[in-house]
Amino acid sequence: MPVQINEVVITVNPGDSIPSIAEDAGHFWETIWNHPPNTELKNKRKNPNILAPGDEVTVPPIRVKDYSCGTDQRHSFKRRGVPAKLKMQLFLMGEPRANEPYTLILDDEVIHGTTDGDGNVEHYIKPNAKGGVLKLNGGKEEYPVRIGHLNPVDTTSGVKQRLNNLGYNCGDESDGESDQFKEAVIQFQGDQKLKPTGEVDDATRAKLESLHK
Repeated sequence: MPVQINEVVITVNPGDSIPSIAEDAGHFWETIWNHPPNTELKNKRKNPNILAPGDEVTVPPIRVKDYSCGTDQRHSFKRRGVPAKLKMQLFLMGEPRANEPYTLILDDEVIHGTTDGDGNVEHYIKPNAKGGVLKLNGGKEEYPVRIGHLNPVDTTSGVKQRLNNLGYNCGDESDGESDQFKEAVIQFQGDQKLKPTGEVDDATRAKLESLHK
């Protein structure tokens, strides 16, 4: 990969996150997240893993570091990696799927494991992993896994994604609103002891975000 010598501005696409952009650019994610030109984006999104398509991220140039080594010896250099962590909690009929075997396939990596007592799945993954599939019940159940595709909760699409993932079917995950979307919001608000208005207010967004990061 050629060394980046100038600052560049990247427009976020679906599936992008600060860790994935940093991995592709050869940076630690903190370097980009804390880069001064990204302060406004950082304050707006708050979570480096949740960006919206169309956001702009400024990537600083790579700082080249020189090392002096003897020419009559063999030297090994290891680039420090910063793995990301995937966290999921699985439920069935409102109850955690505890101590259940699963197979997680992400890109070209196959991971076998067992959920913990609360139905949690946690694994370190490549920061630029795009997604794959989660297999349960001996492979009889398959669920798509998308990495970095969760939009911010202050967007309609982000609210829809969280509602759909929590079992409140609101249809497509665009930024448009519909009667189906409003009914899903009302059902969610009622279940969470919120005023069932069908309007996505601050309390509804906060509850959604607490249940689904």
